[in-house]
Amino acid sequence: MADEETRREEGSFLERYTNTAHDLILKGLEMVGVSYRRGGTDPDAGLDCSGFVQLVFKDAVGLVLPRTSKEMSEVGARIDRQELKPGDLVFFNTMRRAFSHVGIYLGEGRFLHAPRPGGEVRVEDMGSSYWVKRYNGARRVVDR
Repeated sequence: MADEETRREEGSFLERYTNTAHDLILKGLEMVGVSYRRGGTDPDAGLDCSGFVQLVFKDAVGLVLPRTSKEMSEVGARIDRQELKPGDLVFFNTMRRAFSHVGIYLGEGRFLHAPRPGGEVRVEDMGSSYWVKRYNGARRVVDR
C-alpha cells in the first residue's frame, strides 16, 4: 500500500513540474517578436531581458521575481548545467560582469530571452560559441 501511495505522489510531482514548465514556456513563447527596450517591463513598449523573465514568471505562475538579472541570480537553488530543466533561469556575462543577462531554459540546449537593443524576444542555442563563453550558471526558482 505504501508503494502505491509513493507512486501516486511521484506522479503528481511530475504533473506539477510538467504543468509549471509548460505554462512558463507557453507564456514565454507568446512574447517572441516583442521588441527589446532597455529597462522595459511592458511588452507593448518593449522588454529587456530581466523585464521579460519577470513578466513571464508573474503571468504564468504568479511568482514575482526581482527586477534585475543580478538579483534574480540570487533567488532559488543553484543548479549545474547538466541538471537544467525547462523553466530554469540561465545567466550569462554579456556586459563584462557576471549575471548581466538572463533567459528561460526551454530544453534541448535552447533558451528564450530578450537579447539587446535592436533585437526582439527570441529562442537561442546555448551551444553557440557566443553563449558558451558567456554562461554564468543557472537557478531553479519554481518548485516542481
